[in-house]
Amino acid sequence: MTARPALQGAGLGLRRALLPELLSMDTHAVDFLECAPENWIDVGGAYGQQLMSLAERFPLSCHGLSLSLGGPAPLDMELLQRTRAFLERYQVPLFSEHLSYCSDEGHLYDLLPLPFTDEAVLHVAARIRQVQEVLGRRIAVENISYYGAPFQALAEIDFLKAVISEADCDLLLDINNLYVNSINHSYDAAAYLAALPAERVVYMHVAGHYDEAADLKIDTHGAPVKNDVWSLLRQAYQRFGAVPSLLERDFNFPPLSELLAEVSQIRQLQQQGVRHG
Repeated sequence: MTARPALQGAGLGLRRALLPELLSMDTHAVDFLECAPENWIDVGGAYGQQLMSLAERFPLSCHGLSLSLGGPAPLDMELLQRTRAFLERYQVPLFSEHLSYCSDEGHLYDLLPLPFTDEAVLHVAARIRQVQEVLGRRIAVENISYYGAPFQALAEIDFLKAVISEADCDLLLDINNLYVNSINHSYDAAAYLAALPAERVVYMHVAGHYDEAADLKIDTHGAPVKNDVWSLLRQAYQRFGAVPSLLERDFNFPPLSELLAEVSQIRQLQQQGVRHG
């Protein structure tokens, strides 16, 4: 495989349920694909061949699920080393993980929020720096959706900014998570965008959610992107430029043509953001 340039444009999540359609997809339909390395490390046989075939046609970004950056248990060094080998094998230009924890004496199978405290800032930032050292690269951390917080001495935005500054890492800005949190926790999403350090925003996610009530939104990744989230994404491009962005869809898959239409909408908003800038 030839060396990969930095990510650009609009991508789609690589899910096994979509493999037959992705393999027959036109090369220009998306600019990149994103996968979770834990789901593909050491996978051989037909699946491994299909992944290699896609990686030869499309750049890959990788979004981790299991490092538990904010957790109490020591980091999984074996997983980190295997992740590094995977990233190097597929020449992945960007790796991201969730600003959360997901394990404590075993995997918890959920992305749990951290307390928004100075102590937590120092704890998770030290672990992010350790991850970056082992992987030999900067990583981006993602703002997660959450429905309750253990303790909030800091506002969410101040906690996030403190972590990425202390860790000297980048930010994966999940626009749907920002929208969902702004409704569920009653804050101004536009003000949140304005407060972010633009130089740290290197990647974005966008996805669908479920409207449980006017004041309760559930992040599902199982539905089309809603108009309010598209609007917030437009504002993000006006603030940060045409940052490479991914459409996430994890279940309730429609025909691929419908997902590609949403990818095209991301591209259109990126172009509008460039013109606005």
